[in-house]
Amino acid sequence: MRKIIVAIDGYSSCGKSTMAKALAEYAGYRYVDTGAMYRATALAGLRKGIITDDEIDEEKLKVMIENLKIDFAIVEGKQHTTLDGEDVESEIRTLEVGNAASRVSAIGFVRVKLVELQQRMGDEKGIVMDGRDIGTVVFPKAELKIFVTAAAEIRAKRRFDELKAKGKEMKMDEVLADVIDRDYRDTHRKESPLKQAVDARILDNSELTREEQFETIKGWFNEARR
Repeated sequence: MRKIIVAIDGYSSCGKSTMAKALAEYAGYRYVDTGAMYRATALAGLRKGIITDDEIDEEKLKVMIENLKIDFAIVEGKQHTTLDGEDVESEIRTLEVGNAASRVSAIGFVRVKLVELQQRMGDEKGIVMDGRDIGTVVFPKAELKIFVTAAAEIRAKRRFDELKAKGKEMKMDEVLADVIDRDYRDTHRKESPLKQAVDARILDNSELTREEQFETIKGWFNEARR
């Protein structure tokens, strides 16, 4: 069967990365978490003081991003994000970095730079990539496009449980407010807003188990690569 590109888009805390990793493992494809790339960029900006709660110094960010080295490495059997060779997988998963990533991703030159890198990663196909604009901007001709959604309250509960498991203390209403705020920013930004590609298959996993959603996307994948 032919190699294809799988583009998975959708709202935050929908489990896109989990299903993308599982599909990549099943297919023997490379998995690329584009959200992690924006988070790594945001982390670098936060560390250097280029990104603060009040503003982003875009001139300094433009210089910084030209020299960033963002990649992925396998650590104890799991894929981790690296920033200039440092494993930052845990650090990029905080709410602070997530919010900064959402702001950074709305900046045009940041998206241009990371989209170029993402497209190079898919030159030989055989790739599963998830994010916000994969099926609409990065790979508009992907053979399989999936758009993932779920109710905001369910996504907030998933995020709350994830943070709690990591020992991070947050209030449920704060997490829900953050999810709703990120949804608004992602769908209303000027640069590559989150939206469903016209030819994407919709997966609402509000009430689905991981096993059920994997069986669904596995079927779509096998159909698409014939």
